[in-house]
Amino acid sequence: MIDWDDVRYFLAVARGRSVRAAAERLGVNHSTVLRRVAQLEERLGAHMFEKLPSGYRLTVAGEEVLELAEQMEASSHQLQTRVFSRDQSVRGLLRVTLAPTLATHLLMPDFADFARLHPDIEMEILSSGELANLTNREADVAIRVVYNRKTLPLNLHGLKGPDIFGGIYMSRDLLAAWRTGVPDPIRWIVISSHGIPDWVREGEVPITGVPFRVTDALAQIVAVRQGLGITTLPCFVGDADPLLVRVPGTDLHMYGTLWLLTQGETRKMKRVRLFTEFVSRRLAAYAPLLTGLSVSRD
Repeated sequence: MIDWDDVRYFLAVARGRSVRAAAERLGVNHSTVLRRVAQLEERLGAHMFEKLPSGYRLTVAGEEVLELAEQMEASSHQLQTRVFSRDQSVRGLLRVTLAPTLATHLLMPDFADFARLHPDIEMEILSSGELANLTNREADVAIRVVYNRKTLPLNLHGLKGPDIFGGIYMSRDLLAAWRTGVPDPIRWIVISSHGIPDWVREGEVPITGVPFRVTDALAQIVAVRQGLGITTLPCFVGDADPLLVRVPGTDLHMYGTLWLLTQGETRKMKRVRLFTEFVSRRLAAYAPLLTGLSVSRD
């Protein structure tokens, strides 16, 4: 049996004439495209493409498959349109994917407000470092920090939100101890295998070359509260924490822009529209906090 997902990858390569273009369009990596096309070729017992210096060209078998694949695509779109056009109730499952810190330190109160407004919507919050694939319906809405708008997959519909900035933070107790004692170098707290960025040395507090490593953002926040060192945090996290203070002499650095992303017919569902409009308004109100301009920290 032919897998429709394999056919989608075949169509993306045929139209983009390269694996790279197909990967960008579908929002996946290069190896996934190659694997999917290989699966289709194995099932059909024929090669679909010739790899040329100018790109990928369809073989004779590929040309024949293209016509049938486009018919499958048209039928799939027609089916989706009919089904989703009926799904205009505010009852059912709504899956939202976002980074853990955005969920725990910013938007969970807003999700709770939305849930109280719409008690018949079953909400599933996928707060993970892994990016759920909207194209494969792993989630209905993605809230993502995007540094370059051009990297957004073309098949996703986006609502642009505020910019997010980060600063360099330490505990108030550590800063007080450093100011009254011998100014020894202080550790830099890093997540996983990340190194110490060059720009952190811009502040008044000297940094040692020996980092303190953690595996996730929550551990990072707890470590800096405990006075284990200094670290970079989103302003909406660091400025809202009474135990933390920006490191003297440091500037803010832009992380990217928040986007509310949906895909295809999913965005036409009433519960998805209600949610994205609700969260978009809340994010706009959070703009001063997200950009680090809401408070002045000493």
